[in-house]
Amino acid sequence: MGSTDSLPAGLPVENPTTPFWRTELHPLDDLRTTPELPQQSDIVIIGAGYAGVSIAYHLLKQQDRQGQPHPSITILEARQICSGATGRNGGHIRPDLYGHIPTYIERHGTEAGAELANFELSHVKALKDVISEEGIDCDFNITRNMNVYLNEAHGEKAKQKYEALASQAHSFVEDIHYTSQKHAEGISSVKGAKACMSYTAGTIWPYKFIMGLLSKIVGSSALNVQAHTPVTSVASESVSSHLVNTPRGSIRASKVIYATNAYAPGLLPEYSSNIVPVRGLCCHIAVPEGKHAPFLPYSYILNGDGCSYLISRPDGSIVVGGAQYTFKEAKEQWYGVVDDSTLIEPAKDYYKDYMQRTFQGWEESGAYVKEIWTGIMGYSYDSNPHVGEIPDKPGQYICAGFNGHGMPVIFLTAKGLAEIIQTEKSFEQVNLPRIFKSTANRLQAAQEASDGGDVLA
Repeated sequence: MGSTDSLPAGLPVENPTTPFWRTELHPLDDLRTTPELPQQSDIVIIGAGYAGVSIAYHLLKQQDRQGQPHPSITILEARQICSGATGRNGGHIRPDLYGHIPTYIERHGTEAGAELANFELSHVKALKDVISEEGIDCDFNITRNMNVYLNEAHGEKAKQKYEALASQAHSFVEDIHYTSQKHAEGISSVKGAKACMSYTAGTIWPYKFIMGLLSKIVGSSALNVQAHTPVTSVASESVSSHLVNTPRGSIRASKVIYATNAYAPGLLPEYSSNIVPVRGLCCHIAVPEGKHAPFLPYSYILNGDGCSYLISRPDGSIVVGGAQYTFKEAKEQWYGVVDDSTLIEPAKDYYKDYMQRTFQGWEESGAYVKEIWTGIMGYSYDSNPHVGEIPDKPGQYICAGFNGHGMPVIFLTAKGLAEIIQTEKSFEQVNLPRIFKSTANRLQAAQEASDGGDVLA
């Protein structure tokens, strides 16, 4: 294997922090299907996280259902399988049914906004179905996501957004339930809650889900997976011939898919204004043996001095992250950062007594931070993922820029992209939200804003 000393900037770093999700490693974690890279492959997928593995899964399953021969598929991963954002997130399948949906409606119209809300909501059932069908053990649970407001003005604003959506008779609004201040604290168990909004959501062990999905297709002779193989560049020789270069050699591919999320700009400079790497912090909180804390039946978004996202696990432990307000002003700690090997200094102690000070009944629990880690999210300039064929690069596709919100979006996005690649249908002919399409206009708008100093912050 060649040296990685000369790898270009913007690729995953070595020795990242260890997330709770990766404390029980799967036998496929360091998978290399063959000792050497294949010399050629019909399709090369760069990235073995949620997007990359799901795309491969859907490509192979679609061919099976239609009785067609499989294309040869090679997945290349810079580190271990599922060691990037998917293996470092909050384990939260939280559709966004009212938070940003009014903004999308304002920007793109009522139909496009409702299309996105329903697409996200459909992921809860889609994941339930595939987990059941494939028999994947990943602690999946369906629950209610409790959006808790600790500030009356913020709670009132959320209520107004909800009422505006309800007045437009969107079907997805039927799943949203508003709780006023009178019962907010009692229902949510959050001290000082002023209002709550809840709707259907899910929780999951994301690493185990992806490894389970991969284990269902890894036996296919058409699939070759190569961990610890960072891609350093891609050179196109023609519409159907692309040279994918790595320190271990090169692969000639007919089609290339970038499932690289925050790391996309490292290989696709045209996306450098569109997808910005943003570092976040997450932790796993446990209760010492012999101590007790009430089980929290919901998942949460807590809106107060800062925003935190939280899930309770089947064993009663907690995964919680966020706390952006503690480090927002220290831009060098998070903005444009691809280093997940260190913690975010201003936030590293924020969750030490979080459960005791936030939830009723946890005061004497002794809850402590057992694992704490960082992860790199890919935030897009206009808040929408980039999906589809890359403008002016025939035969190359992107599935990236999920804004820290990939869990209720990626699985069916990967299905739609797989259909485009397999059937050569247009983006508009598959079941994908129209605002996800990566276009030259989106690339140009972000570049112009960046040139003018108006960048994501």
